[in-house]
Amino acid sequence: MKLGQSIKRLRVNKARQIQELFAQNIGITQTYLSQIENDQKEPSTEVLQKIANYLEIPLPILFWYGIEESDIRPEKAEYFKVLKPAIDTLLECFF
Repeated sequence: MKLGQSIKRLRVNKARQIQELFAQNIGITQTYLSQIENDQKEPSTEVLQKIANYLEIPLPILFWYGIEESDIRPEKAEYFKVLKPAIDTLLECFF
């Protein structure tokens, strides 16, 4: 799971903010946000909820965007490859 990469993608594409400003807005340091986005640190549920609230999305969306094919059981991987892009597009329309 690449949770940090999903947070970065949402920060850049949805919030359209640089790391420093985004970090200030959610109450963490830019260094800590960088470590989260580079999957060097695992954020607490509290920090994840702050990020989700700031982005105005439900917390599970952060997790969804972080799911990779390697997180899926091999016998379900083909379904995931087909469904993930469609679900991502649908979520972007809602949020």
